[in-house]
Amino acid sequence: MQEPAITPDLIEAHGLKPDEYDRILDIIGREPTFTELGIFSAMWNEHCSYKSSKKWLRTLPTDGPQVICGPGENAGIVDIGDGQAVVFKMESHNHPSYIEPYQGAATGVGGILRDVFTMGARPIAAMNALSFGKPDHPKTRQLVHGVVEGVGGYGNCFGVPTVGGEVRFHPAYNGNCLVNAFAAGLVDADKIYYSEASGIGMPVVYLGAKTGRDGVGGATMASAEFDDTIEEKRPTVQVGDPFTEKRLMEATLELMETGAVISIQDMGAAGLTCSAVEMGDKGGLGVKLQLDEVPQREENMTAYEMMLSESQERMLMVLRPEKEAEARAVFEKWDLDFAIVGETIAEDRFVILHGNTVKADLPLATLSGSAPEYDRPWVEPAPAPELGDVVGVDPIDGLRALIGSPNYCSRQWVYEQYDTQVMADSVRTPGLGAGVIRVHGTDKLLAFTSDVTPRYVRANPFEGGKQAVAEAYRNLTAVGAKPLASTDNLNFGNPEKPEIMGELVSAIKGIGAAVAALDMPIVSGNVSLYNETDGQAILPTPTIGAVGLIETADDLIAGTVREGHVALVIGETAGHLGQSALLAEVFNREEGDAPAVDLEAEKRNGDFIRDNRDWIDVCTDLSDGGLALAAFELAEAAGVGLHLDSDETAHLFGEDQARYLVACSFDKAEALMAAAGRAGVPIAFVGKFSGDAVRIGASVAPLAELSALYRGAFGERMG
Repeated sequence: MQEPAITPDLIEAHGLKPDEYDRILDIIGREPTFTELGIFSAMWNEHCSYKSSKKWLRTLPTDGPQVICGPGENAGIVDIGDGQAVVFKMESHNHPSYIEPYQGAATGVGGILRDVFTMGARPIAAMNALSFGKPDHPKTRQLVHGVVEGVGGYGNCFGVPTVGGEVRFHPAYNGNCLVNAFAAGLVDADKIYYSEASGIGMPVVYLGAKTGRDGVGGATMASAEFDDTIEEKRPTVQVGDPFTEKRLMEATLELMETGAVISIQDMGAAGLTCSAVEMGDKGGLGVKLQLDEVPQREENMTAYEMMLSESQERMLMVLRPEKEAEARAVFEKWDLDFAIVGETIAEDRFVILHGNTVKADLPLATLSGSAPEYDRPWVEPAPAPELGDVVGVDPIDGLRALIGSPNYCSRQWVYEQYDTQVMADSVRTPGLGAGVIRVHGTDKLLAFTSDVTPRYVRANPFEGGKQAVAEAYRNLTAVGAKPLASTDNLNFGNPEKPEIMGELVSAIKGIGAAVAALDMPIVSGNVSLYNETDGQAILPTPTIGAVGLIETADDLIAGTVREGHVALVIGETAGHLGQSALLAEVFNREEGDAPAVDLEAEKRNGDFIRDNRDWIDVCTDLSDGGLALAAFELAEAAGVGLHLDSDETAHLFGEDQARYLVACSFDKAEALMAAAGRAGVPIAFVGKFSGDAVRIGASVAPLAELSALYRGAFGERMG
């Protein structure tokens, strides 16, 4: 087949700027072939090279005594004791999910699961953080249904419990929804597998499903804004098969037991290209591929298509040659393809052969390491405008506005479509704070959470970045877990705009300050930029996924409130209403500054919760909606009434940070008060749980009525 001529239009279609193409010419000393142009496009796009964010990502704390593997591999790894480790990562599938919601979300789940089991870990938990446009936008309902069905369809069939996540709605996501997928797995610390190739003349083996044309150019598409040509991008979305992925996982883990694996890499973004280049580059080796040997499910595929296909459920491995027969038998047993498609070579080359023709011959280390790295111009975000007067609201009316909103009502409609109990180790499932999973065969538990408040980040990216980490810290603490480490999924608009780049830089600075202060190093992550449609950017959304360890089941805080429990707030309440949920839902205003995050107070108050868990029956952090919403959620989950003493709007709905709501018996409350006094931790009685009504100050409503509103609002709008 005649390859197309390299023209300025073709270069632009591959997401390469003229100066970037000039750099390619300098590197190879000639005009690239069409396949080589595609390879450079894949390796140098924003999604794969992080060329706009790399400078700033290097500033994030990534080390700690608990860290076994930080950023740079398929996923991060943290020690949990007893020779065990937890492997986890979060990454985006935003652009594909907007174009084709079901498959975009499904393959996002599939990709993150492969990142985990590629390292030798069996997945034990999944989460997802979803951001959609206005509930009444004509596309929102279709996106919600497609994405939720895609997440559930893939995760449920694969057989991993979904234990947490987020769902939000805002007009800024009308043209660009966000789908951030998280997965975690368990591995023995002495059985971890990495992607660094080693040895010259070692076979390079293709594993899993066959290659098709789905997803060709997907990584490049994910590194560009949307416009009115969006429908033309539909073929760049991958198609997933969770049953094949399940077989691939079992075959991969069994293969690792044979000792045949030198290195292994998931074929994710940019498919065969990125996986082969990364393995060779990390090992200081070249790679030669013979594409005639690649298993294909479509006829007459070109070298360009095979190198850039993002067909799912595929892996690339460097094999110990003496183990070939044993390894092949494993994959044949699981009815999966096993094909030797190349070898490692001593020369620093990436050589692609197809039909006895050299389709690409590039310097591998340069291809990987010389991607443009930009120090993009950025401007310091402008200070948030001051908050104007906020009139007081009837407390029950304010609560009704929140619990009847798609943003703050129960997510039951969503998470009931996910299997939360598969594998039988789920202790705490979605609906109220962090998810908790038993470490099978031990007394240990792992807690998982995902957090960010985008309106805070837009108002004040530095404080908003800190707050995302702090809220993750509090959610883990509230179930009794010691936070171990974090993964970040940084979703922003076009970094070529200085104001957008300023948001990214400031948010990273805030995240860095918080993970350092709270000992939650960033061990993995993903950057998703160009989340814009027709020039309109999303809210800056740096999602933080975090993992915590509970040493023994006795340390878990996971009770429900009972009749007669008293309610106490730990932490200082000043009544911050800027950028609050109340302001947005009742007054349709997004004004004022984000709440300040005092990291010393966060650490002190979190330590106090864990140190005094014996006196705490129930705990939740205070965030969106403040005291009123948090207290209602605890009462509603237990079917017990609530009485809060205050009727002050700012006290009830303010979103001051570093706070927890605790419920316990009166005797325990007295002990907790005494302990707080000794530790210098602010604590206050705010009410009690009793009866069958919600009383806030003098305002009252039946709990059953409010519960029906809370549980029915999401399905009514989206069902």
